[in-house]
Amino acid sequence: MSTEDMTLKRKRLIYQSNYRGFKEADLILGGFAKAHMHELTDAEVLMFEDLLEAKDHDIYDWITQKLPVPANYDTTILERLRAFDPKA
Repeated sequence: MSTEDMTLKRKRLIYQSNYRGFKEADLILGGFAKAHMHELTDAEVLMFEDLLEAKDHDIYDWITQKLPVPANYDTTILERLRAFDPKA
């Protein structure tokens, strides 16, 4: 993927992560994307994109550890989201 394509993907993911329709997910995913998207590797960007394809409530429950995480979503991105403090 070209640098330009990845730049557009990062911008799109920041937007998508801020407008999920579930306030708690918006705060965590959007806040994380705004704070860290520029420092993610291309592989991590793709992991984040894959994660955003899941349902908001599932993502939130995985982050808060209320539900077990399916293996395909149990990634370094999810670990980083768990450690992220949207209030900081």
